[in-house]
Amino acid sequence: MRILFIGDIVGKIGRRIVKENLPQLKREYNIQYTIANGENAAHGKGMTKAIYKELMGYGVDFITLGNHAFHKDEVFELFEEDKKIIRPLNYPSIVPGEGFKKVNINNETLMIVNIQGRSFMESIDNPFTEIDALLKRESADQIFVDFHCETTSEAIAMGYYLDGRVNAVVGTHTHVQTNDAVVLDNGTLYITDVGMTGYKDGILGIDKEAVISRFLDQLPKRHVVPDKGDGILSAVVIDTVKQTIEPILIRE
Repeated sequence: MRILFIGDIVGKIGRRIVKENLPQLKREYNIQYTIANGENAAHGKGMTKAIYKELMGYGVDFITLGNHAFHKDEVFELFEEDKKIIRPLNYPSIVPGEGFKKVNINNETLMIVNIQGRSFMESIDNPFTEIDALLKRESADQIFVDFHCETTSEAIAMGYYLDGRVNAVVGTHTHVQTNDAVVLDNGTLYITDVGMTGYKDGILGIDKEAVISRFLDQLPKRHVVPDKGDGILSAVVIDTVKQTIEPILIRE
């Protein structure tokens, strides 16, 4: 199975660069299924019904989220309508939405899982024990995990923890693609962070002036996600049969 995973789509520029490059990427790499992290797709935070429809229209097949999953109220309607979108598995069970879903691709079942780290993030349920419980009660031909976390150590720990139990673990959230795509000892395909898809000349997709100013004076600043400018697309191509993981970085 050949999967294209697109890292954190940030705002209008991120959505545009997906639109302009996704068809060619799917042809070039013979992609069977496209997954994208969309938790920053709505001007930097959250997901709306219109943007969900927009990304699906560009050729994205499935969307994962993260710590901004509930920033827009419209996401609750997407969960109720059982769209191809999931939030982190380790939110408390009373939280709307699902942390995993199964899809059928060429007579094979792919289970897509979204989990969120806890280091320097919200203190939600333990991602390690929650995915343990999931893997004990659910099975699939292929299992793909988007681990949305802040620290490289937690991401690497999860990669080793799931090695041999899932087909792929990819990190999201830090918005910087890491140079460590690898096949782990027991066959799991891994990268610490896939990177960002958004405004190229800012800081993590945000206008750089406010971020730099905050480092200088430590005063609160409004983060602005530009609507115009050059973009960057960060992704990985995963082949679960050949056991390969190939990073992609497109800079305008």
